[in-house]
Amino acid sequence: MSPDRGGATESGTGVPAPSPVKIIVSGGFGVGKTTMIGAVSEIGPLITEERLTVVSDGIDSLTGVEGKTTTTVALDFGRLTFDQQQMVLYLFGTPGQDRFWFTWDDLTYGAVGAVVLVDTRRLPDSFGPIGYFEQRGTPLVVAVNEFADAPHRYTPAEVRQALDIPGHVPVVRCDARDPRSAVTVLLTLVDHALTHQRRAEQQSHCIAPGASA
Repeated sequence: MSPDRGGATESGTGVPAPSPVKIIVSGGFGVGKTTMIGAVSEIGPLITEERLTVVSDGIDSLTGVEGKTTTTVALDFGRLTFDQQQMVLYLFGTPGQDRFWFTWDDLTYGAVGAVVLVDTRRLPDSFGPIGYFEQRGTPLVVAVNEFADAPHRYTPAEVRQALDIPGHVPVVRCDARDPRSAVTVLLTLVDHALTHQRRAEQQSHCIAPGASA
């Protein structure tokens, strides 16, 4: 399939092409972004991982993810088509380390929303990504990636309280390795983003004609 804008149809079929939707998969270092995109992508995902070296010692904390040997240095990319919804998701994964955050503005340009993955073993690492998308006004869903070796299981309500997440932001559990779980998170984000868009349109219509901004 080759999605186009403006009600285009697929060549020779007369069937409307799926609408392209750009989604960001973000979060701190080692939360499972590359894993989630790889789990759902219908194409071989583009992954820009490099091995961690001694140069990163003292910069990239491996607390809680001591077994991690690679890291995303540019982006991850995958694609997922939903024929029934006539929608194709283009998934862009951001680098997790603070020193690569300069790439985020370009990566997130034009995105309809973001999934922020959370690792409960390293909750403080989630403040930055959540704050980034809140400040930009980007609809987001917080997905708690439930690692098997996490010492505790926290409810979405407990994670919401710990990270001071606003009530309108969905907080869900997930397993980034499980395609069905990851797809559920992505569809939750799409639904949330559409709701956010409808509310914004309703608010704009409520502004009286001639009212000053």
